[in-house]
Amino acid sequence: MIDLLNLHKSVLINGDCFSVLKNIPDNSVDLILTDPPYNIAKYSTGNIKFDWRADRNNDLAEWDLMELNPKDLVDEFKRILSPKGNIFIFCSYNIIGEYHKVFDPEFDTFQFMVWHKTNPVPNFRKSSFLNSCELIVSCWNKGHTWNFTTQNDMHNFIESGICMGRERIKNKDGKNLHPTQKPVSILEKIIKISSNENDIVLDCFNGVGSTGEAALKLNRRYIGIEIDKTYMNATYKRLSKYSDEKNVDNSNEYVAVWS
Repeated sequence: MIDLLNLHKSVLINGDCFSVLKNIPDNSVDLILTDPPYNIAKYSTGNIKFDWRADRNNDLAEWDLMELNPKDLVDEFKRILSPKGNIFIFCSYNIIGEYHKVFDPEFDTFQFMVWHKTNPVPNFRKSSFLNSCELIVSCWNKGHTWNFTTQNDMHNFIESGICMGRERIKNKDGKNLHPTQKPVSILEKIIKISSNENDIVLDCFNGVGSTGEAALKLNRRYIGIEIDKTYMNATYKRLSKYSDEKNVDNSNEYVAVWS
């Protein structure tokens, strides 16, 4: 069992989240903010060929080839969520109905947010809409933390550019390490609304640690679970700057960052 009572800042766990979640105590996580696979790899058309520029790869990473079923998450999410907790899950149009089917009966409220990307990938063929919006499932029970700001600010609509420039984590070849890295600004806004300082934020599909960076910047504690060791190593490097003293434990597939 993960000792959350002594968790001061963050713990990163390299492992399969469906196994690791079982080791998180009941009612212990204040915010689940995560970005699971969207199940859209099957819609990929492969490389898009052009006469006037290099081909554009339309595929995602291999992890999206494995179908994720929301019903495999709901029981553990409900168990570990604290009475004041919230859940935010990034998803796509093709799967939000499945989230609603299994999450709505288990929580007092099921809503959704829209993230509008101001700089989406252009539609070079000019044959359909630009893919400029993603959806975010939102769930909670009565008594949940909710830091309402202003009427104009609290629309279920967030607008920003996609993650670019220096924020983008690169591999050794200078290419984007993670194909769907989320901008920290979006995650910060959600964390501010739905949690308080020193609360525990969990991302069980950690990727390259964007949720972790947002959480630590806002003085929350963080649990990141990631099965891909390359992504986990990038996360450790990224989040280490928030830790004055690092005690790293690589036993049992755990990589812990303490401060």
